[in-house]
Amino acid sequence: MLILSAGATAEAQTQNNPRATIIPTKSYSVFQDAVLSKILATSRETSSQTADQRTNDNTQHGWGNTWLRTVDKARASQPHFTAPIVTSHVVLVQQYRYDMSWQQDNSGDTVTANYGASRGLEIIPTTRLEVGISPPNYLVHESSQPNGIGDLAWQVKFRAFSATEHKGDYFVGFFLGGTFPTGDPPNGIGHTTLTPTFALGKGIGSWDIQSTIGGTLPLSGASTLGRTIVFNTALDYRIKGIIWPMLEQNSTSWAGGTLDGKKSVFLTPGLIVGSFPLVGRLRFAVGGGFQTAVTSYHPYNHRWILSCRFPF
Repeated sequence: MLILSAGATAEAQTQNNPRATIIPTKSYSVFQDAVLSKILATSRETSSQTADQRTNDNTQHGWGNTWLRTVDKARASQPHFTAPIVTSHVVLVQQYRYDMSWQQDNSGDTVTANYGASRGLEIIPTTRLEVGISPPNYLVHESSQPNGIGDLAWQVKFRAFSATEHKGDYFVGFFLGGTFPTGDPPNGIGHTTLTPTFALGKGIGSWDIQSTIGGTLPLSGASTLGRTIVFNTALDYRIKGIIWPMLEQNSTSWAGGTLDGKKSVFLTPGLIVGSFPLVGRLRFAVGGGFQTAVTSYHPYNHRWILSCRFPF
């Protein structure tokens, strides 16, 4: 009916206006078909692009959910110790951590500030592994020494054995860390190092004890740097699951190098508060400690430490 009406209208217009051009009914129909085909093709193309985008979004969303379920599974397979101030955290953890410290130099007249303090991003890729990467810290000296960046640090943790609070409350693991020389002395050590570490943690009621022992092995420059044995232990008391007063001992012994035979021991009382929810999975905890030397030899007198953690 539409085509007939259009044809009749065209004929009437031609009769009234001799100069009017007659549009044949067949040509008009072909024009309609071409427009309709173009609309359908555009619709199919748009639908295809939308479907592809939806598939891509679902794939990314699915990968993210799978990874976060892995993180939750790892956390559910181990105790829930809080991270000490100085001692390496003796569990697998996923968080971003930023520490700052201000240490009084041996002269007693100057302070060295350390921004970053070899802390950074820690990720749990599998239920038994954690991978950490710490950007170079930045040191500011009140003394005549030049300011500058330190070394890039990294660490991989392996969870060998563990149990949650109601099934034994313990953690046994092996860590391997190291540094790459990104800073010049005295801010960096100028050599690549490896640090294998054995880690053990045990909870007893509201008390947690975390202990690590490891060695720092320079891949070059050992005649100057020497090799060190680093032994750290942290004892904390859990109050309501959000307040953690603690005491740490941090000792370093040197073998070889310019400090051969020397040993330094620090005691570090501290307090951690949190974590508290921020947005979604993101949480926040903050803590601080005061490290003081208790041996005759010490590379510095004492140090204030501020630690900010963002678990996710």
